[in-house]
Amino acid sequence: MATIYDVSILAGVSLATVSRVMNNNTKVSDKTRQKVLDAMASLGYRPNTIAQSLASSCSNSIGVLVSQLDGPFYGPMMTEIETALRTANKHVIIAAGHADEAQEKDGVEFLLSRGCDALILDVEAVSDEYLIELHKQKTPVVLINRYIEALKDNCIYLENERGGYLATEYILSLGHKDIAYISGPMYKRDARDRLQGHQRALAEHKVMFDPALCFEGNFREFGGSDGMRHLLSLNKKFTAVVCASDQMASGAIAICLDNGIRVPADISFIGYDNTPFPQYISPKLTTVSNPIDEMGKMAAFWVLKNVYKNDKVTVDCSFSPALFVRESAITAK
Repeated sequence: MATIYDVSILAGVSLATVSRVMNNNTKVSDKTRQKVLDAMASLGYRPNTIAQSLASSCSNSIGVLVSQLDGPFYGPMMTEIETALRTANKHVIIAAGHADEAQEKDGVEFLLSRGCDALILDVEAVSDEYLIELHKQKTPVVLINRYIEALKDNCIYLENERGGYLATEYILSLGHKDIAYISGPMYKRDARDRLQGHQRALAEHKVMFDPALCFEGNFREFGGSDGMRHLLSLNKKFTAVVCASDQMASGAIAICLDNGIRVPADISFIGYDNTPFPQYISPKLTTVSNPIDEMGKMAAFWVLKNVYKNDKVTVDCSFSPALFVRESAITAK
């Protein structure tokens, strides 16, 4: 089996030069770098990353824990994380927590056991206290899509209360007064914040919040369809539905169409997230942005800046949502 010594002899360079090439150090000329790479290829040599990690206390790998691996939300986030880190010659190890406390903790322990240099966590079920204690350990942690005051410098987050306000403020500006709401699961901070923003907009317009017209969903399509069935069963008047996610809005709209209810002629809808598919359904969905892809990139940049000391990247921790007006909401009749 070829060794680093064999590579240095064949390439005619020092061991230190071979090491610099393997670590992608820029202080090597292109000609010398190519000589080393050619020697490695000729000998079939591959660096022992485990040995490198033990020697340098750096694995060049980052653990990423997400709630789920499917759907239109997490794919763009993981793509941006992986792209930013791969460009810096770092690699990701991914685990899923499935919004379950035990599985999230198990995922964290797995990633720590792999010797990751840092953890990027999009977690929902573990407590703030657990994350604060985790932060005290030696492995750096950055939270995505979650804000904890005690860890504010380690959080990449969206101003969800403002997003909830923007969605409902727009519906109110169209003259709607009888407004239903399909929320995310209330154990999630972002769901609570969006509902709080919804209620603030109603209060400013002196419109009473009707708890009977509020259904707790789950951010998924079937949460929206279940919520719409429930709202229709109440036989209460409402002319608009504010949904805390685009996926729930699409599920709710499908139930309306199945029941001969026209959207937006009979009921207006607004979603939240601005995932790609709302632009292609009919009617095109009016929604509020949730730039999860950019937050993923910022989490990766946070690691590059704070763990690998790359001062060339700039980290934005707080994101502000924006309204995207399309076709699913019209002026109240």
